Amino acid sequence: MSKLSFKRYFKFCLPAVLLALFSFTSSAQDGEALFKSQCSACHAVKEKLIGPALMGMEKRHKEDWLIKWIKNSQAMVKAGDPVAVKLFNDNNKVAMTSFNLKDDEIKSIIAYVKAEAEKPEPVASTGVAIGAAPVEKEKPVALYLIIALLVLALFSAILAKVQNTLATTVRQKEGLPEPSEMTRWQSFVAWARSNKKLIAVLLIFFTLYGTVKAWYALQAIGISQGYTPAQPIAYSHKLHAGDLQIQCIYCHSGAERGKAATIPSANVCMNCHKYVRKGPETGTEEIAKIYKALDFDPSTGVYGPNQKPIEWVRVHNLPDLAYFNHAQHVAVGKIECQTCHGQVQETMTVASQFAPLTMVWCLDCHKKTQVKMAGNGYYEQYHQKMLDKYGSDSLLTVDKIGGLECSRCHY
Repeated sequence: MSKLSFKRYFKFCLPAVLLALFSFTSSAQDGEALFKSQCSACHAVKEKLIGPALMGMEKRHKEDWLIKWIKNSQAMVKAGDPVAVKLFNDNNKVAMTSFNLKDDEIKSIIAYVKAEAEKPEPVASTGVAIGAAPVEKEKPVALYLIIALLVLALFSAILAKVQNTLATTVRQKEGLPEPSEMTRWQSFVAWARSNKKLIAVLLIFFTLYGTVKAWYALQAIGISQGYTPAQPIAYSHKLHAGDLQIQCIYCHSGAERGKAATIPSANVCMNCHKYVRKGPETGTEEIAKIYKALDFDPSTGVYGPNQKPIEWVRVHNLPDLAYFNHAQHVAVGKIECQTCHGQVQETMTVASQFAPLTMVWCLDCHKKTQVKMAGNGYYEQYHQKMLDKYGSDSLLTVDKIGGLECSRCHY
């Protein structure tokens, strides 16, 4: 390989591999980030949340149809598209939010959902928690690209060594003097000066890659979706709210009456555990921690003087600049607890934050959630005015009664 052809190979092949790796990782990351920020509030890949599961949507519908539906579903419903109308009716005529996304962004979301749907289900076995990662994982394409890049670098180093050896042989044969030895830094500077275009490409690549990484890192600040702290007592929502069917309001009684849902005090636990002293999963170990906090002797049924509160770790925490009232949503809006907290009765052995709790997530909910007017006499006249304004056949969503006003949540 001549010196000229080698330089061309190194200049163009290496950036091509770098750019291919960058485009793959950034597009995959874009799809995941867009899904989490735009879709995860109402949809999951493999299970139904507020909206249907998205797994297999690329098989049920054509890509161009999905793009139109995501951009403006109601326009398709009004136009009489039979598939759109059926979807709208199957979802209790709740309008899906229109998204101002580019075609490529929607395609990246579809690709991410397809990739997540194809991942194998985790296998539950003795000593392995359900939901844990499978033992064997498919190697990502990015790994193979990195390996190819390393092989290319090694190949380039070998070619450079061969080139230097041939150049030395030619100099010795023709009696030319050997060039003065240079340090590694001097060699690098000389190489950089003779490969300015390659250096420019690398700088652009790393600048773009660093910018993308920094953007997603900044987006994640203050978002604690999935936060699952260890608690002082292993309380299982799945056991209590699911298997035993205890209503959420029984423990979180403030949700119907005020701003905070409140964490139940230990005396609420004792309404049952004064008599139920052994659990089906942990035996007496966790219940004994309640007795210790209350200085309670189960054998005599007597409380001692050294009572201490149970130091539960807070899971959900909105910033001070945002106001949220549980009673407004639970008692007036008739919003199910699972809308914001997920299927706690089915999945949560330990409490975790299900929703991102971002402003865009709240606003999207206000744009598609219908106002519950039936039996709400306090707002009867106001609701009638809204129906007169927007029409009796229109969907009266929360955004039409001031749900997007800044002062409602920021005061």
